[in-house]
Amino acid sequence: MSTTPGLDWFKSSYSGGDGDNCIEVAVSSKAVHIRDSKDKRMRPLTVTPEAWTAFTTLAEAPQG
Repeated sequence: MSTTPGLDWFKSSYSGGDGDNCIEVAVSSKAVHIRDSKDKRMRPLTVTPEAWTAFTTLAEAPQG
């Protein structure tokens, strides 16, 4: 099982209540860790805080 000790994981606010299509995120000073909430055995995707900020800014932008 893949674990990353010392991280405080939280479920995405966009995750549905059905338990499907959910991600969990943990933030540290040097990285943002992203994992599938249904399969925690997989190694988390790790990105820089700058890359995460760019992603979330784009995801929140109005579409159209």
